Amino acid sequence: MFTILLVLIYIAFISLGLPDGLLGAAWPIMHQQLDVPISYAGIVAMIISAGTIVSSLLSDKMIRRFGTGKVTAVSVCLTALALYGFSISNSFAFLCIWGIPYGLGAGSIDAALNNFVALHYKAKHMNWLHCFWGIGATVGPYIMGYSLTAGLEWTAGYRVVFIIQLVLAAILIFSLPLWKKSSVETEKKQEHTKTLGLKQLIKIGGAKPALIAFFAYCALEGATGLWGSSYMVLERGISAETAAKWIALFYLGITAGRFISGFISIKLNHKTMIRLGLILTTLGVIIIFLHLGNFLLYFGFLLIGMGCAPIYPSMLHATPLNFGKNVSQSIMGMQMACAYVGSTFMPPLVGLAAEHISIKLYPFFLLALLILLIVTSERLNKVKNASRIAEATTI
Repeated sequence: MFTILLVLIYIAFISLGLPDGLLGAAWPIMHQQLDVPISYAGIVAMIISAGTIVSSLLSDKMIRRFGTGKVTAVSVCLTALALYGFSISNSFAFLCIWGIPYGLGAGSIDAALNNFVALHYKAKHMNWLHCFWGIGATVGPYIMGYSLTAGLEWTAGYRVVFIIQLVLAAILIFSLPLWKKSSVETEKKQEHTKTLGLKQLIKIGGAKPALIAFFAYCALEGATGLWGSSYMVLERGISAETAAKWIALFYLGITAGRFISGFISIKLNHKTMIRLGLILTTLGVIIIFLHLGNFLLYFGFLLIGMGCAPIYPSMLHATPLNFGKNVSQSIMGMQMACAYVGSTFMPPLVGLAAEHISIKLYPFFLLALLILLIVTSERLNKVKNASRIAEATTI
């Protein structure tokens, strides 16, 4: 039963990643055709992320009432609907409207499936599942890039991804009976779980640095993916069509890195995996700073992607270990909400800096977020190590 569900979860993660790179890849052309400033991509991203924050915070209650299967299936349908809306939009206002259902769908999928996997499967599967997210996130910009180079509108790229998403949604809908059976098998394991409020969550030891780390990571990943293409065009003089294809290297790095990380995680613990990722990410950011030519620029984005690869899955899978299985769903929802706060506010800030100051500030944003991530992840390690030592001494 759980083997079949794992396959379905892999499919769901592809659907989750498919739309994520589309906006950043297409925006250098979209903002011209829609006649809006380049910074407006941050507004669309902010609306999408705001929806994910709301659905993440409500995910615990929704999952308890309807079950993981129904929440996942409905959420994928919402994202498919939103993609169709993007594909028929001819104004910026419509993009903002369709961003609402996309955000609401994405947040519920993330919180539901990540906690389900953290509770029931090994760390290697968390890495490989997010690798499948990377497959979707890599394919998306390639679809958009080829649509643009083929002389089609950006709406065609969204339409192709909508069709793929629709097929994935149908598969998940037909799988609902399997989820219903699994809920009976896992009911006993979940009977002692607790739903905690915001104040209670923050008081848990290590919760604050963990929540800030999720904020910093998703802000870093979101800013890299959304504005990387624009940075290539405006600062390095690369054509929009070429930049749309090469930014896919960032997502390719995440995808390949998570595939490899799945094997490495069999031998290494969460803490070591995160540190390895931070080292690679730091190297990638430094390369972008150095301004040593287009080839190394592309390689820098690839390195950042490979560095990001093990960080997020390891942080997620460590949630039950760090905070206990009985509160993991509650704190998972809160972590996802903080992650999307990062995705919500950082893209507009980078966009405003690019429009009113200079796109040259882009690498400085990446460096600042990376430093915040390093500091908070190490703080979490310190708090949890002290807690385990105290428990061992008490025993």
